[in-house]
Amino acid sequence: MSGQFDQIAKFILDPQVPDDVLRRAALLLTDTLGVAAGATDLEPGRLARDFAVDFLAGSAENSARLLFDGRQASVAGAAFAAATQIDNLDGHDGYNPTKGHIGCAVVPALFAFADGRALDGRRALTGLAMAYEVSARAAIALHATVSDYHTSGAWNALGVAALGCYLNGASPVQLREALGIAEYHGPRSQMMREIAHPSMLHDGSGMGALTGSMAALLAMRGFQGAPAITAEAPEVAQYWADLGDDWTLLRNYIKPYPICRWAHAPLDALADLMARHSVTADQVARLQVNTFAQSAALFPGMPETTGQAQYSLAFALAVMLRHGQVAPEHIWGAGLQDAAVAGLIERIEVCETARHSDRFPAGRWADVVLELHDGRRFVSGDVHARGGPEAPMPAKDIRAKFDRFAVPTLGESTSNALWQMQDRLLDPDQPFDAYAALVYPSRPSQG
Repeated sequence: MSGQFDQIAKFILDPQVPDDVLRRAALLLTDTLGVAAGATDLEPGRLARDFAVDFLAGSAENSARLLFDGRQASVAGAAFAAATQIDNLDGHDGYNPTKGHIGCAVVPALFAFADGRALDGRRALTGLAMAYEVSARAAIALHATVSDYHTSGAWNALGVAALGCYLNGASPVQLREALGIAEYHGPRSQMMREIAHPSMLHDGSGMGALTGSMAALLAMRGFQGAPAITAEAPEVAQYWADLGDDWTLLRNYIKPYPICRWAHAPLDALADLMARHSVTADQVARLQVNTFAQSAALFPGMPETTGQAQYSLAFALAVMLRHGQVAPEHIWGAGLQDAAVAGLIERIEVCETARHSDRFPAGRWADVVLELHDGRRFVSGDVHARGGPEAPMPAKDIRAKFDRFAVPTLGESTSNALWQMQDRLLDPDQPFDAYAALVYPSRPSQG
């Protein structure tokens, strides 16, 4: 093994995580669980859970419960089902340089690996924070060394594998094999293909969680894999050199809307203009959106499916015009049949703008021009999407977002208990089971 890998292995198997990073990890964990709760009744999550029970079952000693369901599947099956569920309600966290999402895969894996074992909250958060850092660097290394733009599952699989090895007490040799297996079998799925044809495949994180958890478990049993190029190749050493010093987790954003992050800057710009000038939808004659190329490529019309709605731009903006927000109920069911929203889409023009494209992926910038029937014209100026260090969300807004997603499924009491317990997770005397108990129903789902 190389010195480069030795450094990575030392960080993964014995991470030393500062308290401020653990607190942020607890917040990201809780926010992700809110999204998971909100996605419980969506068809992709239901299909994934049923599939895991029917086809990814585990033995009694190697099974885990499904989040917000309670039925049993294998560890890998439980991770797959929850990651697919979260991935299909696009309200989970992300990190700009990765061009994707981490918590969507590593949070489900944490619960799958932890179910039924003695684990304290601090150790759980430590493993989670470590998995975020590994995933972030695997993503950046992959994007720097390949020509295609792959979904998050291609690289968050390595974070899942690292988490499994940490929680299972793997040796450095086993860890190396696990990372190699996860990278080799990780879904090198093309992100822009999903943007062009939105579906339940979404960002590949379901397969990332499945592959990563399988990789850790296989390696623990002696299965061998090729070395992970994104971790061990000399040309990627620069992306791993600051492990344990630079905590990228602190720069992860939290989404205010269950819509692709690429639409958020235009949404925030429009919301600000509407609020500052008391604009209502019926006053709007035309909305011009200037954004980066990937944002401009989002689904352009009235969506027929939730997948299309979440990878939309004009639809999301029309929803904002009509409702003053974009919430989960707007992207499924009756929200996809709203004639008033469909009519507003016709007034929206989307333009790719070079200065915004030049700042992607480091930033998510846009500006909008709002023209009213009475001739007034409002210009937003350049706006960065909220939720990250460039434009932080106030704590009250993060809590409001959590309640908006979680309460309809969990009720106020359980949602509040989940939120309140995040601070206690830093206590090494706090069993993780007490937190985990809140995500499993007292009676398992009947499918």
